[in-house]
Amino acid sequence: MDIKDTARLLDGAGVSAFLRSLPAHPRLLGLGEARHFVEELGEVRNEIFRHLVEHEGYRSFAIESDCLMGLVVDDYVTTGAGTLDDVMERGFSHGFGALTANRELVRWMRAYNEEHDEKLRFFGFDGPLEYWAASPRQALTGLYALLDGPLPGTVVSRETLDTLLGPDDRWSNEAAAMDPSQSIGRSDDARRLRLIADDLVALLETQAPQLSAEDGDRAALYARTAVGLLRYHYWMADASPARWTRLSALRDAMMAANLRAVAENGPALVFAGNLHLQRDKSVMPFGDQQLEWWSAGAITATHLGDRYAFLASAFGAAGDDIPPPDTVEGILSTLPWDHCLIDGRRLAEVVTKDVTKPAPRVSRDFAYFPLDPARLGVIDGVVFLKQVATQG
Repeated sequence: MDIKDTARLLDGAGVSAFLRSLPAHPRLLGLGEARHFVEELGEVRNEIFRHLVEHEGYRSFAIESDCLMGLVVDDYVTTGAGTLDDVMERGFSHGFGALTANRELVRWMRAYNEEHDEKLRFFGFDGPLEYWAASPRQALTGLYALLDGPLPGTVVSRETLDTLLGPDDRWSNEAAAMDPSQSIGRSDDARRLRLIADDLVALLETQAPQLSAEDGDRAALYARTAVGLLRYHYWMADASPARWTRLSALRDAMMAANLRAVAENGPALVFAGNLHLQRDKSVMPFGDQQLEWWSAGAITATHLGDRYAFLASAFGAAGDDIPPPDTVEGILSTLPWDHCLIDGRRLAEVVTKDVTKPAPRVSRDFAYFPLDPARLGVIDGVVFLKQVATQG
């Protein structure tokens, strides 16, 4: 078996053949990004999603973007609420709303729903955070509002909740990312809010039977986001060497909790960084530290087993950044297709049989995460683009 025996043209037939090769039909199919803001990969992703919807019964799309902002996009996709321009501005975090491929995806999903009774759904599954984190106000007050009658007032009044939350900018202070002393995550107000959030979540459990399915899903989203944000803020105030490892792990745990909720809405394509969706530990240099934590994909696979599948992406030439021929990306660049889909485990067999093992690619682009030759065996497949434009 040589390298061509591991690959097929990346088209609808190739995607369906790949799905049939898996041990089970995935509830979540993760498509990883080797680098954010690559329009060519977004275009390929859109083609894959359209095929999955039209031929494989997929009904949901989830992206590495703020889960609460994603509600704006989902409302537009399902009901037509708002305008496309407004949705792209308010419905995405991390600058993802500016990408042409994302705009085209949202436009297509809305057009599809206008013509079909069974609606497509859109989800953000990241927390409302970057390295810093947002105020828990939207999540806490949203949960509070969905709970019935006077009972929330026995936990805390709305006025007291607003007082404890205070101005949003004291939570979203970006300087707290690098200076724990500027975080309010261990202040008396924050500690009390963590207890209140716990009580509201317990109250939600007692009231779950009386909520509609839509209100129940939204309340559960608010609940896990409020708890997750307050926990993240608590660790932002930590000054120990374990701080960034803990924060990275908490972020992926929030992602994984959201992905489990997405899985309940039927088969979904999930789009996020390779590091978040891979099945094993994520490793990332950070200053003078080497961070290691279990990825959202690893946590999700623990719960879903074979119903979770992961496609990593990789690029050949990115502008003038050309992979050396002895790297995995260099080897894949010899394939005859511009876009191809490779069986990850068969690829691992081929490259490990060679006397000279592939060398890890060292890219000049710090934002590109190359394929690790030693980890190919835990990847279901690779979406390979032979050439992409120079990245900004």
